Amino acid sequence: MSGIDNLGKTHENKFVHDSDLEFKTMARRNKLLGVWAAELMGLSGDAVESYAKEVVIADLEEKGDEDVFRKVRKDLDSKNIEMSDHRIRRQMEELLVTARDQVHSE
Repeated sequence: MSGIDNLGKTHENKFVHDSDLEFKTMARRNKLLGVWAAELMGLSGDAVESYAKEVVIADLEEKGDEDVFRKVRKDLDSKNIEMSDHRIRRQMEELLVTARDQVHSE
């Protein structure tokens, strides 16, 4: 039984580790997306960091990416920034790759 218990614990630890990495990756992606959108909106300095935090927090509203997408879409629209839904979603995908690379290299 000890071997089976150890195997179970190993799988549990891997799951926790992988979940933690995924959470960090998504938070990093959302921060990068917030910086990207903030720059498009002409924000600078502390306002960029503040907006990026807002985007990270927006991801806590519901499971998946739609809450983040809606936040960025609404904010770009409010500043009359012309940007297609497709471009925002593509940027989210590209930044996910960047975020994953950054988190895994830390």
